[in-house]
Amino acid sequence: MPVRLAELAVRFGCKLRGDPDALVERVASLQEAGPGSIAFLANRRYRRYLAQTRATAVVIEPALADECPVAALATSNPYATYARIAQLLHPEPAFEPGRHPSAVVEPGASVDATAWIGAHAYVASGAEIGRGAFIGPGSIVMAGARVGDSSRLVARVTICKGVRIGQRCIVHPGAVVGGDGFGHAPDGGAFVKVPQVGAVVIGDDVEVGANSTIDRGAIGDTVIGDGVKIDNQVQIGHNVRIGEHTVIAGCVGISGSAVIGRRCMLGGMVGVVGHLEICDDVLVTGRTMISSSIRQPGIYSSALAADEAKRFRRNAARFQQLDELAKRVRRLERAGDAPEQGEDDD
Repeated sequence: MPVRLAELAVRFGCKLRGDPDALVERVASLQEAGPGSIAFLANRRYRRYLAQTRATAVVIEPALADECPVAALATSNPYATYARIAQLLHPEPAFEPGRHPSAVVEPGASVDATAWIGAHAYVASGAEIGRGAFIGPGSIVMAGARVGDSSRLVARVTICKGVRIGQRCIVHPGAVVGGDGFGHAPDGGAFVKVPQVGAVVIGDDVEVGANSTIDRGAIGDTVIGDGVKIDNQVQIGHNVRIGEHTVIAGCVGISGSAVIGRRCMLGGMVGVVGHLEICDDVLVTGRTMISSSIRQPGIYSSALAADEAKRFRRNAARFQQLDELAKRVRRLERAGDAPEQGEDDD
């Protein structure tokens, strides 16, 4: 439904420059927006597209508002404001409570009357489905698991036994929460499976991306704090603890018993070794390997940037020589510290 710019300005605390009665009904990029669309500019690399935009309005920082050729909603955080406007203009589809005829809900399951159980979904005895929850098609909620109020399993999600998911969470297709952790005790060249008797506890307002996996604890629980956002194809090992409002990008792997602080950001393909700790407010850039604890907030990196292939191969060969080169430098330094011949003859 179209919304007046004046209403958006009041609701989201923006300073409006332009026609307050202009209507917007969808979001779009600066490049592709047309009449009736609202765009945003948060990254100045896209500033070059501002002059030609055909959007009805742009959410923008105050310092750039005068450059905007259309109506401007000026705010100190354009991206977050845009996100809230997008939620308003593009809400999740409403659903009627009930269950699809093909859904299976076992006797002994507790399903709130306002929830929806989708096609071919399965809810085991002893599971609990909260008020306004959405269990999408093909999803499985096993015995003793709980899906909190207004949480949404989009489709083909597996929630294993005993897992507890908070309120207003979103779990995307293919995710598995509460599968066994990778626990195997070595014994004479073979391995004995260690029973994984903990669970997974997920707080409120958490999002889990498509095909991501969160393992259950070996003894205690794996714990995901409130507001954590997990991208696609992320692996979180058993007994990991992740603090509130941490963001984890795609293909990250976190080994068992690692502790990640609050408000951290892990870039794509970061690897975290098990049994270490990362303090609050740490940003780790993509493809970094964290092999020891981080105890000071800041930005951490370890990956090499791409280079021309021939030069990279030469440098890669030299990497193998660094230890010997360091030893040679130390020998030369020691030799340089020795007194020259005749220095002490007087």
